Amino acid sequence: MAKPKVLLTRKWPADAEAKANELFDVTLNEDDHKMSVEELQDAMRNYDAVCPTVSDFIINSQILDIEERRCRIVSNFGVGFNNIDTEAAKAAGVVVTNTPEVLTHCTADIAMALLLSVSRRVGEGERLVRDKKWDGWCPTHMLATKVTGKKLGFIGFGRIAQAVAHKAHHGFDMDISFYDPYPPVDDVIKQYNATKLDTVEDVLKKSDFVTLHCPGGGSNTNLMNKERLSLMQPHAFLINTARGDVVDEVALVEALKKGVIAGAGLDVFAKEPTVTEALLSMENVVLLPHLGSATTETRVDMGLRSLANVKAFFDGEEPKDRVA
Repeated sequence: MAKPKVLLTRKWPADAEAKANELFDVTLNEDDHKMSVEELQDAMRNYDAVCPTVSDFIINSQILDIEERRCRIVSNFGVGFNNIDTEAAKAAGVVVTNTPEVLTHCTADIAMALLLSVSRRVGEGERLVRDKKWDGWCPTHMLATKVTGKKLGFIGFGRIAQAVAHKAHHGFDMDISFYDPYPPVDDVIKQYNATKLDTVEDVLKKSDFVTLHCPGGGSNTNLMNKERLSLMQPHAFLINTARGDVVDEVALVEALKKGVIAGAGLDVFAKEPTVTEALLSMENVVLLPHLGSATTETRVDMGLRSLANVKAFFDGEEPKDRVA
């Protein structure tokens, strides 16, 4: 029996690509270019499965509703799947899967790295040293914000958020609160001595740090807008490792310039790889190029998880990580 034909839309780590070659008749993106809409439409005609990433064009009806479509499963390389129109996929009868769990701790590490970096002015200090502008220690030089013991609020409290809460509460004695429309069970909440709040606004008002862990797209687009940013305390910091479109970047720039909030740490952006120009020159912002899951171990595991979902589907089993 012929192996299913599978397309990987971007270059994957070598170990994951090797596994793909073992399991399937796979086509690799050797030069790692971003595929055009036309290429993705052709992929729907010529492959049994397509494995896209967050950096691709949105897999929507324009791509899915193609004549003589062969593709039956879209297996996303990533835990977020707002790069796929799941309603359009359902209408087309195409299965959609993602890769949860395997990137939890590395993304949580980046959230903590951003929190520490922006509050302790790490990026600013590092640039000062590299530019040979540091003229020595003094008692009032680059005074920053203490992290230990502060209040950390979460918008969304799923796996990644809980991993951040573990590090923050048990490692930095931070006081944890959160809002999530689908909260975890009480036993999970008790692990971090966390307080469940009723609204996003409640979290913003009481937190020294606010960290975003909610899905992107839909009603969450520009969730952190001018009005909500204004509810944060002037000494507070915003951390985003979720999806860039959750934050209104124009409103964020205004809030940072006017001192509405103290700073921000961002790993994701609304129009990646483009970053709102004003953010680039701000010293109270730490900017990372979407590094949340960027460890070799995690990216290999993401690839293997994506492939496992494809294999299960063609073996006649229910893919473990089906989202549509």
